Amino acid sequence: MPKRQQREILVVDDFCAAAGTNRRRNHNATCSKHPNTLDTNKFERCFRNIWRDLSEDKKASFTFLDSLWFTLYMKESSREKVLKWIKKECIFSKKYVVIPIVCWSHWSLLILCHFGETKSKARTPCMILLDSLHMANPKRLEPEIRKFIVDIYEGEAKERLEQKPATSQIPLLVPKVPQQRNGEDCGRFVLYFASLFVENAPKDFSTDDGYPYFMKEDWFCPQDVDHFCSRLRL
Repeated sequence: MPKRQQREILVVDDFCAAAGTNRRRNHNATCSKHPNTLDTNKFERCFRNIWRDLSEDKKASFTFLDSLWFTLYMKESSREKVLKWIKKECIFSKKYVVIPIVCWSHWSLLILCHFGETKSKARTPCMILLDSLHMANPKRLEPEIRKFIVDIYEGEAKERLEQKPATSQIPLLVPKVPQQRNGEDCGRFVLYFASLFVENAPKDFSTDDGYPYFMKEDWFCPQDVDHFCSRLRL
């Protein structure tokens, strides 16, 4: 990795966590450049509120990862530990895996769709990356995302004696979404994206005709983002 990129990557040095717990230290100094930006504690609390309110039917189709696990995975010293935590979650038993990403002091949302299922005309494995700052080139994370997925599969495949899939053939989609109007709201936008996707994602969908059919141009509404943010329990 180039030295410049290494300097830019957000490094979290003190992370008190174990799989299935909420314990963490405050990372305002490393995750927030602006006073109104959601730090990881506030983000995680709001993020878990979304899942707490899900119906049992939704919980059967969705799972999520801790909001710092991807960041910690990018740090070589904690990569193996993170992969062990994820392995315990058996994430590919679910239709959708929702993964918050905080990198370079910016939040985005990665959603893995139908990874543990057989491809069909009605169902296509894909990755969806929702980012409220397209001017920063969301796909700059694609190499790290694909390596992350490969490493997760390798850990699970050892248990199932299966070969990892050709992740290079799984598309990474970056739909148009409302864009933040300042340098502070990326965390709030990610919470909105997660809430909206969980609420509206169908049981199955295919990308053979392009983007998921339910992600129409009017699916994301800037006014709805403002309303959602005003109701967040911070």
